[in-house]
Amino acid sequence: MLLQFFHKSNRIHYLHDLLKRLDNSALRCLLIGKTKHYRKFTETIHSFMSHITVFLTIQGLLQLCNGGNGPSILRENFIDFLFESIRELICQANSSVLVSNQVKVLLKEMKFLRTFLADTSQGNKIERRKKNLAEIDDVFNEVGLFMHSSFFTADPVTSAKMDLAISVLLERIEIVEVKIKDYHIAVSLKLNRGIGSLKVAESLSEVSSSQNKSIPTVEEMIVGLEDMTTQIASKLLGGPNYRHIISIIGMGGLGKTTLAKKIYIHSNVRHHFDKLSWCVVSQTYKKRKLLIDILSSISNLSRDSQMEDEELAENLYKNLKGRRYLIVIDDLWDKEAWDDLKRLFPEDGNGSRVLFTSRLKDVALEISHVIIELPPLSPGESWNLLEQNLFKKERCPQELQDIGKQIATNCNGLPLSIITISGVLSNMEKKESLWQQVAKSLRSFISQRADDYIPSLKLSYMHLPNHLKPCFLYLSAFQEDEEIPIRKILLLWTAEGLVEKKEHKSLEDVAEEYIMELINRSLLQVSRRRSDNGVKSFIIHDLILEMCCKMALEDKTFLFQQ
Repeated sequence: MLLQFFHKSNRIHYLHDLLKRLDNSALRCLLIGKTKHYRKFTETIHSFMSHITVFLTIQGLLQLCNGGNGPSILRENFIDFLFESIRELICQANSSVLVSNQVKVLLKEMKFLRTFLADTSQGNKIERRKKNLAEIDDVFNEVGLFMHSSFFTADPVTSAKMDLAISVLLERIEIVEVKIKDYHIAVSLKLNRGIGSLKVAESLSEVSSSQNKSIPTVEEMIVGLEDMTTQIASKLLGGPNYRHIISIIGMGGLGKTTLAKKIYIHSNVRHHFDKLSWCVVSQTYKKRKLLIDILSSISNLSRDSQMEDEELAENLYKNLKGRRYLIVIDDLWDKEAWDDLKRLFPEDGNGSRVLFTSRLKDVALEISHVIIELPPLSPGESWNLLEQNLFKKERCPQELQDIGKQIATNCNGLPLSIITISGVLSNMEKKESLWQQVAKSLRSFISQRADDYIPSLKLSYMHLPNHLKPCFLYLSAFQEDEEIPIRKILLLWTAEGLVEKKEHKSLEDVAEEYIMELINRSLLQVSRRRSDNGVKSFIIHDLILEMCCKMALEDKTFLFQQ
């Protein structure tokens, strides 16, 4: 019945009046006292309206894809009506900019959905789609009848009756939301199988932001991470209602950005949040650029906007206020960026989330509620990555599998190392004897492609405090895969005069602090611990060691024979 109201123009006005009465009833309840049911109702009705909008957009696009002549004007009227209702019910003050921007974002989402649903290989599932759409239509009819019976009345509504009606309506809305989400996710999964995750990611990049580096090119070569993706996605979708901050940390080249991208384009995540934005901080933090990056992805703000910084900040806050948002901050190097931004991310108790990636554990410890330390790839995952890079969808020849697995294992679980060596192997003939040469001299072969990975890893060195740089360069004296005892390096650093004196601390204690800082900056890896859980020894990944040697050669402070 709800959709049938639109067959005649007077029905549209009738339904509009119905929701206005709902608005008035809710407002009276607000004036009497902002009860918990009312607060919960306003949060849920906003989320519900956004899901209805997405559903109707999909329904209209599906009819376009199937060559149908569905009542597109009817749906446009309904969507306009929904946004007007949201504006009146939720954003009663200073709402014009907020709602206008939300409509602009909807248009971007429609562009994404049009690409997302354009796969013609799904033709044999048209009947299934029609059945799903019919079921959702029935649900809308139920909601329309319920809203009419509950709120379309001239009798005064008391606070108690309003609370009861809203609490019942909430239960019905939640049931409808589940059906809409399930349907939408089912369509997403089917289409993902048809067009591939890379195509979806590219579409998302076009829609979510106009900046070239907003969603960097998806590394098709990175495989796995499914368990980590599911784990972190569940933390984003569930958990506490307060603004929750989650960090992904690990050394450069381990796949932090790739994992964050997998989570960002996950269909459940995309449809759970009202506003989503991806931004990159990097080492050179520029507040204005970051504000524009985020605003341009969640509103219609032009990237060449002439707004003052404070106006941009206020605009960002207004765009996020009352919305359940996910902000992904990639490559965070210090607290300055977060200290500038955190006041602009409203705390509305609606399940909003901030996810960031960093190489620095100390930064994560200071600002996040949950820290996810990204582990190296397992030997099996390493081989899968190497095999996929070299042979794409084909299988590796049997005679190369054993030596190939050995090469993959010797990369110590670092995706960047595996991708680098795959570049070496791809330029060789696929012969076992040649691969054995690579396995025996892996580091020398990797160093031939240093230009591919040194710039990325060098960032970690450049960001070190001045007192740590010579300590790190001194590690170029060690060999690949060498396990370095803490006690040994402490004595060597102290003998070289690299450890600064600190009041009330021994040189050994200060040197141990240096080691821990290098570990927390993802430049060293703990190999063994003492009984008290302190670090007993550490190792340096081959790529980090190669970068260390090159930087030592440039610096000329230490020149050790390798």
